[in-house]
Amino acid sequence: MWPKEFIPKSFTELRQGYGAAQLRRDVMAGIIVGIVALPLAIAFAIASGVSPEKGLITAVVAGFVISAFGGSRVQIGGPTGAFIVIVYAIVQKHGVEGLTIATFLAGFIILLMGLLRFGGLLKYFPHTIIVGFTSGIAVIIFSAQVNDFLGLGLENVPSGFVDKWALYFRSATAIHPLSAAIAIGTVLVTALLPRITKKVPGSFVAIILATLAVRLLHLPVETIGTRFGAIPSTLPMPQLYAVDLATIKDLLQPALAIALLGGIESLLSAVVSDGMIGGQHRSNMELVAQGGANVLSAMFGGIPATGAIARTATNVRSGGRTPMAGMVHALTLLLIMLVAAPLAEHIPMACLAGILVVVAWNMSELHAFITVFKTNRYDRVVLLTTFLLTVIFDLVIAIEIGMVMAAFLFMKRMADSVQMDALLADRAEGDAQDSERGRIPKDVLVYEVNGPLFFGAAQTFASTLRTIGTGHRVLILKMRNVPLIDATGLHRVRDIVDTMKRRHVRVHFVGLNAQVSADLREAGIADNDVLFATLEEAIQAAEQVRKVATH
Repeated sequence: MWPKEFIPKSFTELRQGYGAAQLRRDVMAGIIVGIVALPLAIAFAIASGVSPEKGLITAVVAGFVISAFGGSRVQIGGPTGAFIVIVYAIVQKHGVEGLTIATFLAGFIILLMGLLRFGGLLKYFPHTIIVGFTSGIAVIIFSAQVNDFLGLGLENVPSGFVDKWALYFRSATAIHPLSAAIAIGTVLVTALLPRITKKVPGSFVAIILATLAVRLLHLPVETIGTRFGAIPSTLPMPQLYAVDLATIKDLLQPALAIALLGGIESLLSAVVSDGMIGGQHRSNMELVAQGGANVLSAMFGGIPATGAIARTATNVRSGGRTPMAGMVHALTLLLIMLVAAPLAEHIPMACLAGILVVVAWNMSELHAFITVFKTNRYDRVVLLTTFLLTVIFDLVIAIEIGMVMAAFLFMKRMADSVQMDALLADRAEGDAQDSERGRIPKDVLVYEVNGPLFFGAAQTFASTLRTIGTGHRVLILKMRNVPLIDATGLHRVRDIVDTMKRRHVRVHFVGLNAQVSADLREAGIADNDVLFATLEEAIQAAEQVRKVATH
């Protein structure tokens, strides 16, 4: 029987029955989302350093596949702002063909991640790092739009954040008033129209108004047509790529970056949509669909695609509840591309820059950034490190260093959480499980250990016990609250047992869970003679040790 986790949600919906009322709602939602996606697809492509039609191709091809075969009922796929940083860097280094092949490879990597059931593992990606690099990407997107937003007319803008802003300040006197006015108007319409009505997308209205103003008033501003020429009104023929080992080695790192970011973004969007509709997505099937969508997007000459949180939310708010809405969204974009592509060349670049400024603001998640920043100092360090590395250096480096730093800081916090307390005779009144333990003899030392004994905490554990003097015959380690012990922890426990043996001190273990007990047995550290269920039993055994010693 085919595993349920690998059945597309569209198949499930069709099997359960699909009424005419929901079909109407899905079609309307798909049309609305398609209109919303139109300016974004064009803007994301241009901001990524490729021609505008590649964004439309991606939204049509990948958007349809993600909805038709994905594991979410309402996910909308296509090009997103998160990819701008990675795609732009790949284009600058490897060219458009290199980007296409990297996307092709990334698709297979994401597909493999899904088939290997990695969907459940990506949920362990720290929220702090996601907020950090997302906010960093927002800053980069905003920075990249300043040239077109202000109409500075700069042709060779540096890719580095600091150099880019230094050039902007030096060119401040070259601001083009008409371009700046169009961009500011676009921001206002895009941001404020949803407060009046949510039935008409603000970005679409802004594009219509800006394009009509430029066209009818013959305003001297740069447009898509003056920079890129006419936009093709047909989909290109798919093309297969012969990828040799040398190409794979050259493009593997950018492909992995696309795959990792695509996987995270798609599952994050799916989780958000689950909360909006009370559903539950199939993470592994979602990855399989995302992988196939990126392979096909590359074959048609598109760019990387993933789940788009904003468009998915628009779909839900518009009444979309099944994958049909996402498929209609892709078909709507295809129809617009076939019919109205020539009109798109009149869209002013300043208008697209204004739309992307709003995207950057929404993407910045300022409230989430501030919330994380108000937490403990460890999270602040990870957040700021990931954010600054993303902005100043590179997104991949930021994620790599952020993950390593988050892991080390987590281990430190876990190690710091391990506590060892000496239980003295006057503290004999304990919890219900140890209510029978009675008085602790003077020659018996009891330590209660709380927390995992892994390599981060094992040294502290050993150092504490080595300070024990020679005035005791038995050391009892109460370890009911030790959930696990790793190889380093076992090594330190063995070292303690050997040290105590040389001091003629016997070590008893109390309250171990089944796994920790088995680990001690398999390591040859403990047997039934020193393993006890309760502290009372361990103390009674200690009394026997005293009797044997006195005789």
